[in-house]
Amino acid sequence: MSPLRRRLLFGVPLALAVAGGEGFYLILRRMQANDYDPHTLPSPLIGKRPPVFSLPGIHGQPGFANTDLLAPPKPMLVNWFASWCLPCQEEAAMLDQLAKRGIPIWGIAYEDKPADLAAYLKANGNPYQCLASDESGLTAINWGVYGVPETYFIDKTGIVRWRYAGALTKEVVARDLNPLLAKYS
Repeated sequence: MSPLRRRLLFGVPLALAVAGGEGFYLILRRMQANDYDPHTLPSPLIGKRPPVFSLPGIHGQPGFANTDLLAPPKPMLVNWFASWCLPCQEEAAMLDQLAKRGIPIWGIAYEDKPADLAAYLKANGNPYQCLASDESGLTAINWGVYGVPETYFIDKTGIVRWRYAGALTKEVVARDLNPLLAKYS
């Protein structure tokens, strides 16, 4: 075996281990500084309008399109969810509380079957003013949805200001959503 090949066989894995260690150390430092939250995944929509879409309504509720989000009367949430999603079931009570506070919530059922969705809404309630279905999942791809539940905050000018991947909790609402509501209301 040539000396160059031996160096490569040793050097490449060593370089990968060093890079991985540096990444891990960076995450640990951010966690220690309370500056790391795996739920704050980057979104290309922040500071922009939602992409072009038009989704049908379900269960007697109107569907909606991107044009309906251009200038909502007040800040609102668009919540992606599914009947088969356990964190969505955990989040349902928080969405109900937010709806009772007068925060408009529009829901998009992600890759769901109408019968399963009906059972989910019966069991968990329906906090949604509008409810649409993205059975194909193509609209979710255009929004950059990583998984469900996922919630977007849209201001009165139709601009996406915040995205949260995961179930909304009291802590998330207090830390992230309430300041946005105060700022953009």
